[in-house]
Amino acid sequence: MVLHSLYTNLSNQIKLNLRSLKRWCSSRKIEHGPINWNANKVGNLSVARIKDKSLTNLYTYKQRYLMSTQMERSKSAIQPPVLGNLITVLSIDGGGVRGLIPAIILDFLETELQRIDGEDARIADYFDIIAGTSTGGLITAMLTAPNEEKRPLFAAKDIKKFYLQKCPKIFPQDRNVLTKIVKSLTGPLYDGKYLHNSIRKRLENIRLEDTLTNVAIPTFDISTLQPTIFSNYEMKEKPYLNALLSDICIATSAAPTYLPPHHFETIHEGQKHEFNLVDGGVAANNPTLIAMGEIAKQLIRKNSDFHVPQTLEYRRFLVISIGTGECKKKWKYSAKEASKWGLLGWWFNANGSTPLLDIFTQSSTDMVDIHLSVVFKALDVEQNYLRIQEDGLERTLSSLDRATKDNLEYLIEAGEGLLKKKVSRVNLETGKFVPYSEKTNEDALKEFAKQLSCEKHLRDLRSPRPIKANPEPCIMSETKPNFGAFEKPSINV
Repeated sequence: MVLHSLYTNLSNQIKLNLRSLKRWCSSRKIEHGPINWNANKVGNLSVARIKDKSLTNLYTYKQRYLMSTQMERSKSAIQPPVLGNLITVLSIDGGGVRGLIPAIILDFLETELQRIDGEDARIADYFDIIAGTSTGGLITAMLTAPNEEKRPLFAAKDIKKFYLQKCPKIFPQDRNVLTKIVKSLTGPLYDGKYLHNSIRKRLENIRLEDTLTNVAIPTFDISTLQPTIFSNYEMKEKPYLNALLSDICIATSAAPTYLPPHHFETIHEGQKHEFNLVDGGVAANNPTLIAMGEIAKQLIRKNSDFHVPQTLEYRRFLVISIGTGECKKKWKYSAKEASKWGLLGWWFNANGSTPLLDIFTQSSTDMVDIHLSVVFKALDVEQNYLRIQEDGLERTLSSLDRATKDNLEYLIEAGEGLLKKKVSRVNLETGKFVPYSEKTNEDALKEFAKQLSCEKHLRDLRSPRPIKANPEPCIMSETKPNFGAFEKPSINV
């Protein structure tokens, strides 16, 4: 009788919340228009046009979610997608010191979210999964690792400062070209000790399971010649992936010829698992598809965090993919030049770059963007996918280890300038980014921030946990959403 009464009360509360939500959205003009509760198909851009579930279905979702064995979300800063309308994805490319470019972009996005929802807002509060490769993996860890208050260890604005302080010591610029060539023939250019110590000092004993939202950080295991993806979702099937976040960051940033491969072990139920890893860029320098693939696997496994039916609906994805810049102003290499290269030439160029590594990483990076651009356009939801990438870096300044003061300042300027550029997509014929919208990246990020905020308000309203405020979805200036970690509801019988 007690349980029956509990579920009856819960059902009534859900219905009351939904009726209130409909009244709010019907009585107020919202940026993207009032929610169309009877819409039959998904529109181009906003939460407002996505078909909502009936009260009966929503109750079923929430009841199943409450009773599911997968309720262990006590460390998550974001409510599950089953309580909302979208699946939100953030992806950050690899690129060494060029990580300063996404640092600038992410600072802008978080500042915009704070303008809407208050200064406590953090990027980890809005994305169901954040994926990062190499330097992007490090940024992912910085955004999602918890501090003592179970809030993100770093604000987005802190990442720029971290890179400016640490990069010159991680990649000391005290060698001339000849010395670097000799060094590259006998081992990695840098020993990585300063990088390793810095990461371990900040991340300490934080493990993959501790991140404040789901992450996906690819690496490549040279002992098995297979990619290894450190993912919270995948960890449920493969508990041995629950490694120290510091080990994961060191591994995903171990770029061949630049930094040494990383070896470590994890132990689960007395069984030892060994890893021999190098840079995730070898497998996926642009990890956007990795992140979406992790979501797809959860749909296949019928994870109760997601809506039914369990199908991969690209229309429900809201994706931001951020690059670290590349050089396409002029041809970086030519066939005439490369025809004279031997083993050394392919691995080390006179301008300090590594042609073979550049080719591997850039080809996979652009192919992911091309694929997603085509898919989202074919489904008529191309504005749900935003790729921000700079393709005009100077050839001599685009190396991932050029940590001079002048180059770091140049990368900051490149990131700030990228915000003012029009939204662009890579052209398959030329390889260059061409504008396809009159909006700037800055404008697009502002629109995405509004959608992310609306989605968070909606999930908080439908959440079974207590909400500190009484948020009105999409009424940005009146209320603040709940930024507390997810609390497992207690049932006292």
